[in-house]
Amino acid sequence: MESETEYLSRTQLATPANSPRIIEDAIGSTADQVFFDLEDSLHASEKVEGRTNLIEAVKTRDWQGKPLRYRINSVRTRWWYDDVIRVVEEVGGSIEGLILPKVQTPVDVETVVNLLRQVEVNTGLEPGKIGVSVQIEDATGMGNAENIVGASDRLDAVIFGPGDYSASIESKGQVLGAETEYPGHYWHYPLSRISQAAASADLLAIDGLYTNVDDIEGFRKTCTYARMLGYDGKWVIHPEQTRVANDVFAPTDEEIEQATSVVRAYENADENAIPTVDGRVIDEETVNMARHVLRKARLAGVLD
Repeated sequence: MESETEYLSRTQLATPANSPRIIEDAIGSTADQVFFDLEDSLHASEKVEGRTNLIEAVKTRDWQGKPLRYRINSVRTRWWYDDVIRVVEEVGGSIEGLILPKVQTPVDVETVVNLLRQVEVNTGLEPGKIGVSVQIEDATGMGNAENIVGASDRLDAVIFGPGDYSASIESKGQVLGAETEYPGHYWHYPLSRISQAAASADLLAIDGLYTNVDDIEGFRKTCTYARMLGYDGKWVIHPEQTRVANDVFAPTDEEIEQATSVVRAYENADENAIPTVDGRVIDEETVNMARHVLRKARLAGVLD
């Protein structure tokens, strides 16, 4: 699925909020979006300082219009409350959205959304302006995926978290090479379930991190599998990952050509004629999908 906003989500660059060097690198990144991480990439002793660094980075750097998000800590920690209040009060007008990690139930979403609305009101921001993405990372969240996606009209994306999910189900998924031992696509079930849940609520589906930055071919394969399952993009942590994911999640020349033919046949058909391309009937759903492909291609810069 694709949101109504006029930007892509092929790549979301994970940027630890406690690293000035990585923040500087993120400014020049070709990733579609950047998100600052206050959660797993920060030790408990770095959480408070991480918020300060995040706020300073948003206020003092020129992000050249790149959409910015940040990942708060889980609602089951003592940090999430101030993650919402302090950052939104200081730079809420420059933040596209929050990412909620380790979401297990719709109540997790409702809890954060209720606080977020009050902070927006008290700060003078337009209520509802800041979007919310949810990250499903364990068996409980996966089991509630279909309910989670309907928890708030603020939701804009569902993200798969393979690392914590592996730990949750006690799998070997994050062990290097484990996928080669499995007779099939190792992550097919969780990826498919999240994709279906996201599509049912008209939300984006985003795949999580691939931490082996040296295995570019393995990364390309995971991107390709995710796209085939309906995903819109992937989290990235390295410039080469960004390049690959931007390529994989953009429409190909063949897809653009086919979509162009579909739209042209539909729009130029006689009033009483049934439009076809290569003998296939073009219905309204098909032409909408084709227009979606062309819109993505224009945003990606591969179609004028």
